[in-house]
Amino acid sequence: MIIKSKVYHFFSFCMVFILLVSCGTKKSIKNEPNKNAFNVESFPKIKITDSLFFKGINSLRKNRYGQWELVASGNPMNLGNSIGDLSIDLIQNQEELFFDKVEELVPSKFSQRFLRKFLSWYTRKMYLYVNDEYKTEIYGISQYLSDKYDFIANKYQRSMYLHAAHDIGHAMQDLALVGCSSFAVWGDKTVDGDLLIARNFDFYIGDDFAKEKIISFIHPEKGYKFMSISWAGFVGVMSGMNEKGLTVTINAGKSNIPLIAKNPVSLVTREILQYASNIHEAIEIAKKKEVFVSESILVGSAQDNKAIIIEISPEHFGVYRVENSSTLICSNHFQSDVYKSDYNNTNHIAESHSKYRYDRMVELLNETDRVTPEKAVAILRNKEGLNNQNIGYGNEKALNQLIAHHGVVFQPQKKMVWISAKPYQLGEFVAFQLDSVFSYSIKKISSLSLPQYLIAKDPFINTLAFSNYEKFRIEKSEIQQIIDKNISISKERLDNFKSLNSDSWEVYYFVGKYYYKKKYYSAALKEFNIALTKEITTVPERKNIENYIKKIKRKLHDS
Repeated sequence: MIIKSKVYHFFSFCMVFILLVSCGTKKSIKNEPNKNAFNVESFPKIKITDSLFFKGINSLRKNRYGQWELVASGNPMNLGNSIGDLSIDLIQNQEELFFDKVEELVPSKFSQRFLRKFLSWYTRKMYLYVNDEYKTEIYGISQYLSDKYDFIANKYQRSMYLHAAHDIGHAMQDLALVGCSSFAVWGDKTVDGDLLIARNFDFYIGDDFAKEKIISFIHPEKGYKFMSISWAGFVGVMSGMNEKGLTVTINAGKSNIPLIAKNPVSLVTREILQYASNIHEAIEIAKKKEVFVSESILVGSAQDNKAIIIEISPEHFGVYRVENSSTLICSNHFQSDVYKSDYNNTNHIAESHSKYRYDRMVELLNETDRVTPEKAVAILRNKEGLNNQNIGYGNEKALNQLIAHHGVVFQPQKKMVWISAKPYQLGEFVAFQLDSVFSYSIKKISSLSLPQYLIAKDPFINTLAFSNYEKFRIEKSEIQQIIDKNISISKERLDNFKSLNSDSWEVYYFVGKYYYKKKYYSAALKEFNIALTKEITTVPERKNIENYIKKIKRKLHDS
């Protein structure tokens, strides 16, 4: 429930393990790609305005919806150098936000030193798994990182750490940083029979981290041109489509804590996007990769006019295809036969919110006739639970958990993509057409988007409920700190807190926890009992509340 405690548990394991295991990291620290293998172009960066920059034929611009549009081309070193130079301020800002978040989760200076040692040890073999092309591109970008964090590691090593952040984040057992939802429809489920894919990317490490999204349009020296959505300085792919109409999106699966970092999944999907034109080629690339966490890769193909899910983990490899259906759904558990008896997967289905979100997608898609991009966006924005039940805003059982880094819709045959503007997936979905972008981006000073295909923002943004939800998030964080510090708080403030998101189980849980710590056991019991009547996110969280109730009843009985 509370991320901090899980982080401490994880790093306690790390510290003990490092003390017990002695393994050199010098090769990893000294390893760098062959920088002399590529000619580096020396075009200067030209600043037109604070939101428009050019470097040769490459460019960075910010559109009216707050999205950055990056166009970059060339060999790996030129790609990295151009991306780094054009987006240096954004890269340094993202790095600061990331490491500030780490410091918030691990405030102890002693623990931070161990964390640095752990990262160095844990990623000591990663350079053997990441191919030279991507190491070179990462190196080029890394030269534009800030000097501020050189005490953690050199710039190239830090950039490699940041490319493994997604994997390390969900490798920390039960650390809830990821909970994505995606679906694909085609045939009789779309207006024209063509493939349509939609996804929410719910990787969350703070609101500020998601503010400056980058939509990258990359023309590499080798392979296919492609686009992806992520953040500054990141060469991996979380969601993307290439010029052949092949798409990839990734959803985290349940993993044990792996003992060594290998190939970050986002770099596997980058390779698929850059070098595959159809489903068969995507599978062949993925088969050859060794990863260190479990991940579902939903692959859509214009050539095949269908989608499949590649389910990849350190132990197994599976491919899930739907039979006699034109709908494919993916949340955070595996579906192929290879994982039928996998304990992590079956336990995750039973205890997490993944199956609930899966069932909700089934429900909404069954209710939707002939999915269009607009209808797909409406599904991604849906905030209710099964049977349209009010389950509280921000509930992880909802498709729209109100934390998304981005929502995206693809139409592969048309090379069309719609990407959400902030906040979350509630802002406008901005449309781009890949052929158009790659044909006309040179020296274009306006946005590369197509305004005639814009999908309007969600009216929910302008409601009192949304305003209250934003207040709830702030108040929840403050009340958590109050509980930790055992500070007193007025009943009026607690009642107001509950009113901000009254259908959420969390408000009653936190108020109950406050009363429990203050030894107001009857008041705490009342709040915990109300929490049990709400849609609680996971089985462990429900058990936690039930344990509080048992302890209170014993205390009341003994008094």
